[in-house]
Amino acid sequence: MKCFQLFSCTVLAAVLVLNGCSAPLPHTSNQDLSRYQPQPYIKFEHQDWTKNASIYQINTRQFTQEGTFRAAAKELPRVKALGTDIIWLMPIHPIGQQNRKGELGSPYAVKDYFAVNPEFGTLTDFKYFVDEAHQLGMYVIIDWVANHTAWDNVIRQEHPEWYAKDYKGDVHPTPWFDWFDIIDLDYRSPELRQYMSSALKYWVKEVGIDGYRCDAAGFVPLDFWNNVSAELRQIKPVFMLAEWESRDMHEHAFDASYAWSWWEIMHDLAKGKASLGELAGYYAWNEKFYPKDSYRMTFVTNHDKNSWDGTDRELFGEALESVAVLSVIGEGMPLIYNGQEAGNNKRLEFFKRDPIQWKKDPMGELYQRLFALKKDNTALWNGHWGATMIKVPNSIPDKVFSFVRQNDKDKVFGVFNFSDMPVTVDFDEQLFTGQYQDFSSGNTVKLETNSTLDIEPWGYRVLLQ
Repeated sequence: MKCFQLFSCTVLAAVLVLNGCSAPLPHTSNQDLSRYQPQPYIKFEHQDWTKNASIYQINTRQFTQEGTFRAAAKELPRVKALGTDIIWLMPIHPIGQQNRKGELGSPYAVKDYFAVNPEFGTLTDFKYFVDEAHQLGMYVIIDWVANHTAWDNVIRQEHPEWYAKDYKGDVHPTPWFDWFDIIDLDYRSPELRQYMSSALKYWVKEVGIDGYRCDAAGFVPLDFWNNVSAELRQIKPVFMLAEWESRDMHEHAFDASYAWSWWEIMHDLAKGKASLGELAGYYAWNEKFYPKDSYRMTFVTNHDKNSWDGTDRELFGEALESVAVLSVIGEGMPLIYNGQEAGNNKRLEFFKRDPIQWKKDPMGELYQRLFALKKDNTALWNGHWGATMIKVPNSIPDKVFSFVRQNDKDKVFGVFNFSDMPVTVDFDEQLFTGQYQDFSSGNTVKLETNSTLDIEPWGYRVLLQ
């Protein structure tokens, strides 16, 4: 009988539709709708100081001639003047000797989570660096390597059961990679989780750091990160950055995640291997799949890209400036890797000393102006504080990428020629019209419905209201 009633209702609804009528909607005016209210995906609040923040990555080994925390601290006023807010230090811990790579080893082969690498100085020196950064109004996060340790990490002898085993029952590096200088941990152990959580809390409590950049974060169970992030935020409002690209990371644990796919598309565009449709696809996913309040870290280079893939000029060629500009004015929290502002033209050695050759360079001036713009222009702020990118249709969509970010206070119109040909481009709809100041020249530009813009190969125009 119930099956017949269901069939009859279905047939009735179909008949009503065929006859130009709609099936009646259920009456809801007197019903409780509380369970149907939309809920925020992210279950914690970003700190106010992150709303227009940018990140500066320091490779301590190469940042100064001395390669120490004390020497790096002397450079903090310059980094502050560049306009960045968050200092990310690569791993500060002692490096393992067993199966070490190269002369000095990889900072990501950690020997002791509770100690400081003597190559960089002492615990007192590290505290001094953090204090100096705080005095300048900056924040310090450190690299945390939770997936694996050095072969001779201090915990291996006391707790061999905390390590993952292969089919032979032996400890092993992360499968398939050439990471022969490390061995994987096994997060099925509650005791390991407690130990690692204690180590993470130690640097926040005892030194006052402001959070972590978590290496290979997706190789560690998400429930570990969710729990330890909550514990850390009970101590102070930390900033958490995941070296991973996953929406789930943002719900409880991480303020920001890597925009790896953005970098890949930008690199392929510069090499003529990608279309602007792929870039549009990235921003479509960023808007629809990721919550508005998730920060995606956009970058031109970092320690991995520089050392293993090439300098930023090698990777992006004539498109370099446009890629840097889009990394800051597009949606995302931008990163600058030490040396970019000096036009660093070498792949920094990873396993031995190779200090950056510091000099003034146009890229430094460009980044300084971009970070100042991000600070002042509310449309460019991070997460819910900033404005969503809106596509502006143009006459050359296979070469020109154009968009507006605007709110009640500010407006930015960005136009990028991702081709090796000069273009004259015009635009559709009305969103782009208005009177602007050109970011590069400072000139006043008035755009009407029939206006065009001339843009050189790999060039850009950033127009401000």
